[in-house]
Amino acid sequence: MKKIITIAGSNSQKSINKRLLCYTSGLLENVEITSIDLNDYVLPIYGVDFEKEYGIPTSIKRLNEILNTADAFIISLAEHNGSYTAVFKNLIDWLSRAHMKIWREKPMLLMATSPGGRGGASVLQSSSSYFPFLGAKHIETFLLPSFYDNFKEGEIIAKNFRKELKETTVRFSKEF
Repeated sequence: MKKIITIAGSNSQKSINKRLLCYTSGLLENVEITSIDLNDYVLPIYGVDFEKEYGIPTSIKRLNEILNTADAFIISLAEHNGSYTAVFKNLIDWLSRAHMKIWREKPMLLMATSPGGRGGASVLQSSSSYFPFLGAKHIETFLLPSFYDNFKEGEIIAKNFRKELKETTVRFSKEF
């Protein structure tokens, strides 16, 4: 059975990106899902001086080992001021110190959602360009705008977005 690691790029307890990840994970068959909660990785802000004095945090070393087990990744990014959340950016900064190719040359489904009409388009665009440098291979993308209008009771209610995500997950599944 293939193992997929999911990460919501938010530390919000009520993250809409976590909700989208949960829904998306349910569309996949015959896979083992391991969900990473950023609240389990409270880290100091990355800095070369901190790393030189204290080294790489133990939690990053453990997470790095978990990432080694993945056959694919699904990442759903929250957008803060047009970019990654601070907690997610800090996580990838630390992970890149443990293993520069964070995503291990594995397939990735990269998603974003937000309450607004652009749905996190800026963070999705920048991460689609940046993540290949961190080892993401064959990136599929999905964007869900206006989350609270298009997602209710644990599922996407807008037929066009539901169909698009299903087609995206089928393409993604063929990559691993």
